[in-house]
Amino acid sequence: MKINNSSVKMEQVKAHLKFLITGGAGYIGSHVLKLLGNIFKNSDFLTIDNLYSGHKEAVLYGKLVVGDVRDRALLTKIFSEFEPDVVMHFSAFLVVPESVEKPVEYWDNNVGGMISLLSCLLPILKKKKIFFIFSSTAAVYGNPEKLPIPEEHPTKPENPYGETKLACEKLLRSLSLAEKNFKFVSLRYFNAAGADPEGMLGQSSRNPTHLILRALKVAKGEIPFLEIYGKDYPTPDGTCIRDYIHIQDLSYSHILALKYILDGGESDIFNVGYGKGYSVLEVLKVVDQVVGFEIPKKVGNRRPGDPAALVADPTKIKNKLGFSPKYDDLHFIVKTAWNWELNRRF
Repeated sequence: MKINNSSVKMEQVKAHLKFLITGGAGYIGSHVLKLLGNIFKNSDFLTIDNLYSGHKEAVLYGKLVVGDVRDRALLTKIFSEFEPDVVMHFSAFLVVPESVEKPVEYWDNNVGGMISLLSCLLPILKKKKIFFIFSSTAAVYGNPEKLPIPEEHPTKPENPYGETKLACEKLLRSLSLAEKNFKFVSLRYFNAAGADPEGMLGQSSRNPTHLILRALKVAKGEIPFLEIYGKDYPTPDGTCIRDYIHIQDLSYSHILALKYILDGGESDIFNVGYGKGYSVLEVLKVVDQVVGFEIPKKVGNRRPGDPAALVADPTKIKNKLGFSPKYDDLHFIVKTAWNWELNRRF
């Protein structure tokens, strides 16, 4: 089953596919689902989400089943009626400091959830092909030995969050070697940020840990000040450096990854980032510009598990998948996030 469109600049794909989206009510999953729904108009969509951090209002296409991917009885029942062609797996705990405090919970949820999901997919693999897109992370690299970071860089996670994602990647690789009907692409996200330019979706959290959203909560007066977690890192201004990618570009990478394996590409791993980093202080300067005033800030201690700098080398995804970012602008990223925060729908 192929998508024969080399440019991938498509309004609609006629192919009928069955999509299973785990965590599709969450920040990244919901944006990807919206894009899929706009492109694959003749397809079926089923989202599984326990709504731990997701919102049912964010599921804009298909059916939502409220449940946990670790519930094998639920998955077995679902798969008896809905045999997916494509699985996009977003369900995971993802807060680095929390993973340091609660490693067992992270391994249970992230790795246990993957094992449960793949176990329940095995019977379907005996009958048909399944194309799997995995939501991974730059945290698998740990403290990088060089910047920007290529995919072949050693993987030495500094925290349980990164360890669980790396374990999932290894499991996917093993299954792809064991089952000829299984292909996967793992997308190692750098820092997802921003919101749907149309204002329909965004990042919604009462107690956010992501820098940009937390800073905007300060601007709204919902948080008293922005705490900067450490100013003694080996970086030009002493604060952590990250590669921030707009959620729309990040979402589109999933379309490119899907096209790649549907068209016969081998299972593979790709960084998803822009290839340039901004320090915490640089991001906050842009936040101040967007909101129109200087938000209150305070320097605190480092958080456990935070590498000094994470910047993607996006050469592989550009060359192999044709990734061409459209929203590579920090001001635009912050502006869309601010627009969403001022006009949140949920």
